[in-house]
Amino acid sequence: MGDPVQLKDEGNKHFQAGEIDQAIECYTKAIKACKDKKAQAVIYRNRSACFLKKENYSGAASDASRAIDVDASDIKALYRRCQALEKLGKLDMAFKDVQRCATLEPKNKTFLETLRRLGAEIQQKLKTTFSTDSRVQNMFDILLSEEEDKEKKEKAANNLIVLAREDAGSERIFQNNGIALLMQLIETGKVEMILAAIRTLSGMCTGHRARATAIIHMIGINKLCSIMGMDNEEIALATCNLFQCVYESLSGADSRIYGKEEALVLDSSKDLKTILLALLEMIGSKNVSGYGRDQALNLLTKNVPRKNKKDSDHSKSLFTIDNGLRKILKVCGQVPDLPDQLAMTDNTQLIASVLLNKLYDDLRCDPERDNYRDICDEYIKSKFDPNDMDRNIHAINALSGLLQGPFDVGNILVGRQGVMEMMVALCASEREVDQLVAIEAIIHGSTKMSRASFIISNGVSLLKDIYKKTKNEKIKIRALVGLCKLGSAGGDDYSMRQFAEGSTEKLAKQCRKWLCNPSLDVRTRKWAIEGLAYLTSDADVKDDFVEDEPAMRAMFELAKSRDKTILYAVACTLVNCTNSYDKKEIIPEMVQLAKFSKQHVPEQHPKDKKDFIERRVKRLLKAGVISALAVMVKADSSILTDQTKEMLARVFLALAEDPVDRGTIVAQGGGKTLIPLAIEGTDLGKIKASHALAKIAAISKPEIAFPGERVYEVVRPLVSLLNTERDGLQNFEALRGLTNLAAMNEKLRVKILKEKALPEIENYMFEEHDQIRQAATECMCNLVCSKEVQDRYLEDGNDKLKLLVLLCSEDDEDLQIAAAGALAMLTAAQQKLSVKMTKVTEQWLEILQRLCLHDNPQIQHRGLVMVFNMLDADEELAKKLIESELLEILTYVAKKEDNPKIQAGIDAARACLSKAMDLGLIKPFKQ
Repeated sequence: MGDPVQLKDEGNKHFQAGEIDQAIECYTKAIKACKDKKAQAVIYRNRSACFLKKENYSGAASDASRAIDVDASDIKALYRRCQALEKLGKLDMAFKDVQRCATLEPKNKTFLETLRRLGAEIQQKLKTTFSTDSRVQNMFDILLSEEEDKEKKEKAANNLIVLAREDAGSERIFQNNGIALLMQLIETGKVEMILAAIRTLSGMCTGHRARATAIIHMIGINKLCSIMGMDNEEIALATCNLFQCVYESLSGADSRIYGKEEALVLDSSKDLKTILLALLEMIGSKNVSGYGRDQALNLLTKNVPRKNKKDSDHSKSLFTIDNGLRKILKVCGQVPDLPDQLAMTDNTQLIASVLLNKLYDDLRCDPERDNYRDICDEYIKSKFDPNDMDRNIHAINALSGLLQGPFDVGNILVGRQGVMEMMVALCASEREVDQLVAIEAIIHGSTKMSRASFIISNGVSLLKDIYKKTKNEKIKIRALVGLCKLGSAGGDDYSMRQFAEGSTEKLAKQCRKWLCNPSLDVRTRKWAIEGLAYLTSDADVKDDFVEDEPAMRAMFELAKSRDKTILYAVACTLVNCTNSYDKKEIIPEMVQLAKFSKQHVPEQHPKDKKDFIERRVKRLLKAGVISALAVMVKADSSILTDQTKEMLARVFLALAEDPVDRGTIVAQGGGKTLIPLAIEGTDLGKIKASHALAKIAAISKPEIAFPGERVYEVVRPLVSLLNTERDGLQNFEALRGLTNLAAMNEKLRVKILKEKALPEIENYMFEEHDQIRQAATECMCNLVCSKEVQDRYLEDGNDKLKLLVLLCSEDDEDLQIAAAGALAMLTAAQQKLSVKMTKVTEQWLEILQRLCLHDNPQIQHRGLVMVFNMLDADEELAKKLIESELLEILTYVAKKEDNPKIQAGIDAARACLSKAMDLGLIKPFKQ
């Protein structure tokens, strides 16, 4: 524990230097070490000022209160608490604090102005409150009236929703019997009235635990579930959003501060558990629509598994597995073609599979995973019945759900005695629905090579027979996809083809034919894309596919359809066509060794070489792949899994490889589409998407590529690439992108600094790689416009300025332009840096003279601007410059004839001589 006085003084120095985080650290240590109450109060007051700077207003108010507890007339603490309370929206409490300040110092203009302003704001708030009460009542009167016209009702509904988004408005609705009136709107049964009521409730529950708790108790969780279970997509989605708002408010995920009413709610765990049980009940209920079931599954997917695997509490997942795993498997096992099945949408079973996968991934130890497998095993075994074929296909369909979710679990269960035999037997059944379910299970079950080889020996002939004999298009296309998957089991290894030469091309041709057939329903055509997803691992197939523009356009149109289960297959196909999957580096010595030891050596297909890949990318862009990707990225998060996002990011990176194509990507909205992929998903997916963003940001106008506020969201992904774990190309293109962004405006420069990019950029300025060092210096050249960066160059004890001066002496002209440009701007903005520059290295004058004599007009101009700034900064320094050979250089440049190509340098030299004359260092030449 250090000396509190010394720690406090250190904190003060850090605060004055703008190093707020270090100041907070010193003050916190000082508080712990200090035993004297009065001295401690002063440190609390100082730390309060730091929290204000960091916009941590609750912390600022708390620390100021600690100081006031010791000294009630501590005017600095009172005013700091007033500032913090105002930012927290507690105007009446802030007013009392500043009133006390004005009493203690009646002539202080700042206190009087704040007092006047807060008084006016409180009056306005009261006026608004009273008028709001009458407006709320008027809106409900219009909505519940039978006589008012539709347009008036829509306007009233929208006004109510907007009002509920503000805390004051929500409180007025709540206090004016609003919940009962909203329930009346719901009971009308009219869709637009129900939507208005649900959306208003969402606003009222957002970020307010006490009000959210009161609302769910007044309405009832079961009632809300019944509303979400209605057969209307908009109502189901709006109610899902309401549940999410309630869940976040009760769990503390939305931690906005709303005052004393928070103390009324001690524990929300019981309500959260009730909501969880109600949602689990919904997913297996026959009274729930397909839309409602989807949203219940979505809510469970979003809120049950841990967001961060470092968090040790995964009790929600264990509770859900014990109480709901069988219900989720029941949804997976539904066969829509059979009678008496649960209502479902096209997406329901895939969402259920995603939930199964997320629950399994959230488990922490083998006993938990064993329990999960045992429940699944017991459920599927319980459904097998030799006398009831419907129960058998339910079991196989549930198994398909597991194979699409936690594959390891499904794979173990497929290996159980009799399961694979049951699949093959169902293929031979007379009943079409049995064949359909069995073929889908085979498709999902043959992901691993060992399984594929088993099915090749046991089921290929069956699949071929079904394909040839059946007249049912649904079964025919699934049989084809089964053959496609088995035919592609060797992946892109040319030497491991499962079928005879030309067979995969024939299968792919049939898939493309069905894909382009508009008379088939979307679900059936979807399976054609599933087939291509497997077959396009063969280079002949992908080359044929990109030559078939109608087939590509048909796939892109399907990707935009309502059936989002198609996204994964489309993403797989695009990854294969662009060769953006991970490739193992082939080391020639290892290949020779493998051949010598008679081991299998993967072979590259001739059409997987670079020129073929580039041609395929051009064809995809021409066919409109970017617009399809833009729609896919907007899909519901439960369907658009992290793995799918990663594949889309890979595709984007491949498409952006050629700088010529980046303009096309930007023109079709690809820049803004990439941002969500770079923010959410797998670590590798985020890196790939960030790299694609960097490629676009490096050569595009940011305001066109990322319009509006989106441009600020690009900064963090680019900064994430400034990391020693990323490769040199990623570092380089991220620096180029940040250079472009930093040139736009001060707000973007501040954002780059807030993301803590500056130390990384400075590190890359020391990089041995010429291009990376140049890119970092160019980025710094744009960042020095910011006051915060200038202040860092003013600080003592570092070599930042010295590095820039020395970089000006390098041979690389682009590097010299960047370094000299940064110095020219720094010396113009901060005169002290002109003097400091002469102290960082003895070579400064020689470097400056070389810049002023440089053949490159841009470098020469920057050098002459630096001379002018130094003449303007300090008379002693000016005298030293004029006494050196620089006077001769300035005279030589200034005497040159006007020339547009070098005019900037000539003008700068003349300005330097004029400045020297003004200072009396030289006299005008008289004839």
